[in-house]
Amino acid sequence: MLISLSEIMTTKDKVELITAPIEMNRFEYMGHSYEILKKENGNAMDLTITNLGNKTVLIEGSANISLILFCNRCLKDIIYPMEIHFSREIDFKLTEEERAENLDETNYIIGYDLDVDILIYNEILIGFPMKLLCSEDCKGLCKNCGANLNEKTCDCDNTEYDPRMSVIRDIFNNFKEV
Repeated sequence: MLISLSEIMTTKDKVELITAPIEMNRFEYMGHSYEILKKENGNAMDLTITNLGNKTVLIEGSANISLILFCNRCLKDIIYPMEIHFSREIDFKLTEEERAENLDETNYIIGYDLDVDILIYNEILIGFPMKLLCSEDCKGLCKNCGANLNEKTCDCDNTEYDPRMSVIRDIFNNFKEV
């Protein structure tokens, strides 16, 4: 959804409260697609846009969403709730090149329009977990047969050997053959 900021910028100290729907249904990241769950009231972001004067706008917002992610050990689906809160000050006196030099990541501003979906994507990306487990004692998947070890046990040989000892292990295996 695009929100025009040009009307807000015409009056100094103007404050506008907007409830903007989040139109994206999936979050794409590193080749994976994660579903965004819809809440009973729908996914919406509450925005407060304030004209600070001198071509500067303050954008504050919050949203509560849930993503369907997967456990990093057993690949079980997990509902991951996210509370998003942000405050961004946009200086429209700067050109896009000057913003890039200042490392200002305002790709959600297109001219005088605010793209809500790009803004929420960036905020999800910032809060995205590095590693997520379904429980602290998750056993994961068997390396040999792929069975979920939380649900059942398998008869695979899961003995892990130290690779530095492989030469000695080969010597002992050669003596068994004789």
